[in-house]
Amino acid sequence: MSDPNLELQESGWEELRREARKIEGDLDVKLSSYAKLGARFTTQGGGYVDSGSPTVGSSRSWKSMEMEIESLLENLLDINDAMSRCAAASAATSVTQKLARHRDILHEFTQEFRRIKGNINSMREHAELLSSVRDDINEYKASGSMSPRVQLLRERSAIHGSIAHGATRRGSWKRQ
Repeated sequence: MSDPNLELQESGWEELRREARKIEGDLDVKLSSYAKLGARFTTQGGGYVDSGSPTVGSSRSWKSMEMEIESLLENLLDINDAMSRCAAASAATSVTQKLARHRDILHEFTQEFRRIKGNINSMREHAELLSSVRDDINEYKASGSMSPRVQLLRERSAIHGSIAHGATRRGSWKRQ
């Protein structure tokens, strides 16, 4: 006669594995879409620009996709933890091997997400910086003959803005 606790653990293990595989599939699709958002930045006119419409909506879509992926990664981590508890109760090496594979997949997805997120942030900052420089050049051309004092004040303001941007970037690097 079979042990009812063992059957319950095995059915729980299989349910967790099905759920993990579903989330892994969802993560694969989401990460692919997220990478495509990053690929929207193309080289044009010597700099990176968003080939789509540079609207607030596109920024929201990146943030919402980031939040969805982070949520899926957290869910997968929780499921892996539950699978660990089931595997601890089972002596089968196949269960341990499957659990190790699911952990590897979670690690790979997490690394891929961080890499893509870093690339997207770098490209967006680069595009913003180039846009700012272009705006400054256009403003300079439009200003024509300004007094040297006004030009120096504008230059000083631009330098302070660059320093503030650099300090912000340094702070974000420290958090990573």
